[in-house]
Amino acid sequence: MRRQSLLSKFLIWRVKHINDRNFIMILAVIVGILAGFSAVIIKNIVHFIQSLVVQGFTHQYENYLYFAYPMIGIALTMLFIKYINKNPVGHGIPSVLYAISKENGHIKPHNNYSSIITSALTVGFGGSVGLEGPTVATGAAMGSNLGRALHLNYKNVILLLGCASTGAMAAIFKAPIAGIIFGLEVIMLDLTMSSLVPLLLASTSAVVISYLFLGMNVLYPFEVETSFSISDIPYYLILGVLAGFISLYFTRVYMYVQKIFDKMKNWKIRIIIGGVALGILIFFLPSLYGEGYDAINLSLNGEYDYLFTNSIFYTFRENMLMIFVMIILVMGFKVVATSITFGAGGIGGIFAPTLFMGTNTGLLFGLILRYFDIQAINNSNLAFAGMGGLIAGVLHAPLTAIFLIAEITGGYELFIPLMITGTISYATIKMFEPNSVYTIQLAERGHLITHHKDKAVLSLMKVDRLIETNFNPIGPEASLGDLVNVVSESHRNIFPVIDKDQKFYGIVSMDDIRDIMFKPELYDKTYVKNLMFMPSTWVDPDESMEKVAQKFHDTGNYNLPVIKNGKYKGFVSRANVFSSYRKMLKYFSED
Repeated sequence: MRRQSLLSKFLIWRVKHINDRNFIMILAVIVGILAGFSAVIIKNIVHFIQSLVVQGFTHQYENYLYFAYPMIGIALTMLFIKYINKNPVGHGIPSVLYAISKENGHIKPHNNYSSIITSALTVGFGGSVGLEGPTVATGAAMGSNLGRALHLNYKNVILLLGCASTGAMAAIFKAPIAGIIFGLEVIMLDLTMSSLVPLLLASTSAVVISYLFLGMNVLYPFEVETSFSISDIPYYLILGVLAGFISLYFTRVYMYVQKIFDKMKNWKIRIIIGGVALGILIFFLPSLYGEGYDAINLSLNGEYDYLFTNSIFYTFRENMLMIFVMIILVMGFKVVATSITFGAGGIGGIFAPTLFMGTNTGLLFGLILRYFDIQAINNSNLAFAGMGGLIAGVLHAPLTAIFLIAEITGGYELFIPLMITGTISYATIKMFEPNSVYTIQLAERGHLITHHKDKAVLSLMKVDRLIETNFNPIGPEASLGDLVNVVSESHRNIFPVIDKDQKFYGIVSMDDIRDIMFKPELYDKTYVKNLMFMPSTWVDPDESMEKVAQKFHDTGNYNLPVIKNGKYKGFVSRANVFSSYRKMLKYFSED
């Protein structure tokens, strides 16, 4: 009670002394700092766990503990979720997008810490995922809960959530510009130019925290040894197409494996099957272990020793044919390992796996060109461009890819190859898959908010909030006389025909009975069941509003019945939907 009183006093003081715009800027700095600390904490916990579990490993020989560690990490994650957290922990960025589109930006308070703990356990013990998604989810939860605690309106809660997401991405990658673009392109915020200032403040404050505790060096140091030449353009175009198809492979395999695990209802079975499968993959291909940070750095330098480190294939490290085979294997199975990690119950992100596959794509392409003596393009340059190509393709975010890769490597001299590869990759996958791995399931369920303002506003509307129930019902066995009595008490011109259990039989329209309703001789001879008709189109209360709007457009009707499992719920009207849309559009776009 005392806390509420203090908060109320603060909010009253704030209204008197700090205007809304300045208050949002202050909050943007605060959530940026919090997001920065979340990135620092999650990084340090994971590195601490990894240093403990791989201590004493030798590079030359296989290590059987690789088989067991991932299952241990996933099991610990699930035990935490089931028995300590007692709430599901969403999968990073998709859960943030869902909160924006369907939960009015509300993210449960446990997400302030649960993603940190679960992802640290998953990745620390070798789960083949990254830390970016959980860091963004943590930052978004902090922004959401702070905004709601301070009673901000919807637009400002979403803005604060976006600031926190931006700050988290900027801090984890030490990439302030890419963080802002990520907020606009991936989180899909609809912002005015004035709203960009809070994003800048959040990104800057988060990166400063990251610099203070994690150093100012770039995440993946990259030195340009061979500058870009115009004659190299065809090869970067080819690499872009290749990256686009590998991005498509990533997306399709990811969704396929997720569907397999979704069918397993017992979480213990998922852990056992997923843990064993993941352990086998990592035992034979140790470079799939964890984030793949070292592997990415080595492949950026044109090296491939990481393919054989701790592997049973170590003795083949000088065999060029085996090098090709190993790169293809780690590329093909990285997304499988990532999907299994998620499916079995692990928590993480897909940025790191995407970067891993991107560098290997570019490296493989460069080695093939060099092997056949086609073109002497530096392998590091192609690995660098490949990273951008996979990020652009898998995330459907070419701008994020271009600026992110440039910032995390310092490779600004190769900005043009990065743009070429990223753009072509994005264009290639868009021909086959309209949604990214983040949004594909949300789009299928009608839960996706997009940059298209009409669709975004419709996605925020819910059918069950627009149902009108002031329609007078009539039973199918009732007579015309009974119907006339109902009509006399009604202000509507349509009447749902239902029984005592709310089972829907059809509709009687005033237009259909106007010519007989004043003929008393027909009152006891004519029955409702002979006057009603079953509409060809109706609405399910779980349908997206975009589908409902399309049904109004296709039928030309002014009212559509709402039916759930054959039971009558009410009607939605075109006028009410349009009125609600106008109010939501004003609310959504208000500065």
